Amino acid sequence: MQGKKAEEGTKNAKKVNLFDHNSLKHMLDESVSEIVTSRGYVEDARMSNVRLFIGTVIIVIALFAEFYKKKFPGNRDFLIGCIGSVTSTGLVVSSKLPRFSDLYTLNIKSGDPRSISAGKPVEFSKSVTQWFTKDGVLVEGLFWKDVEALIDDYLGEPKKKK
Repeated sequence: MQGKKAEEGTKNAKKVNLFDHNSLKHMLDESVSEIVTSRGYVEDARMSNVRLFIGTVIIVIALFAEFYKKKFPGNRDFLIGCIGSVTSTGLVVSSKLPRFSDLYTLNIKSGDPRSISAGKPVEFSKSVTQWFTKDGVLVEGLFWKDVEALIDDYLGEPKKKK
């Protein structure tokens, strides 16, 4: 019976190959996404969808411009009219894990820094060795604690005493 419980515990554990840089970063990024959404923030996929749509439109425009009757100086106004930008507000969470490095850097900042509700940007850098066992299992409790402390720091909430 004890063996079954131990097996079930390892099935739920997030395990990764410690020598695979991309899978390490992916695992940590997915965990950050879980933590941020558990704090009440909603993941906004609209920006990704807008980027895909804009990319498709740009490809169509590029094809149209390629076969347009006029060459570059003549179609300049048409091309300028096709350029635009999209802005968004909200929480921006980004991470870095440089190749051949064990330092994972997590940044949290406002999507609109000019907003009154925007907090000051915060970040931390820690070695991934602090969150993984020798077998490559993510110790979620430690990682959640660090990420939640960073979110609290961004929100300006006082640190919790042990």
